[in-house]
Amino acid sequence: MATNLPPSARPLSDHELDLIKVARATIDAATDAGPGEDGIHTMGAAVRTVDGRTFSGVNLFHFTGGPCAELVALGSARAAGATQPTHIVAVGNHGRGVKSPCGRDRQIFADYFPSMRVIMPAPEGLVSVLASDLLPLGFSYQEEQI
Repeated sequence: MATNLPPSARPLSDHELDLIKVARATIDAATDAGPGEDGIHTMGAAVRTVDGRTFSGVNLFHFTGGPCAELVALGSARAAGATQPTHIVAVGNHGRGVKSPCGRDRQIFADYFPSMRVIMPAPEGLVSVLASDLLPLGFSYQEEQI
């Protein structure tokens, strides 16, 4: 692994590769945009939980900041009683591949699920990293500055 990646970065396992397939199948079935078009549902995500179940979701794009696919998938997992997500991934519609989480999602992952592994692209290919490594020196609402 390159030195610019966090120490937790590692190549993908078989179950991480399978999770990508779930996210891809989710957005392939749900997208409302043709190739090169804007749409409301253009990203799919999948979450794996500690008990091995998977949950998926799609984004709901809106100019006011609708929810990302990752947050919808996390909400779906929680609605089904799953409280310990272990892995998450997002993919774009029309074969755009695995995408890095946005800043808001990174903050949420770091705050609520720091030990969850996030599958994302890197110069070396796809890797999974700990959510806690996505925001070095990130904002913490619990820390007070003097």
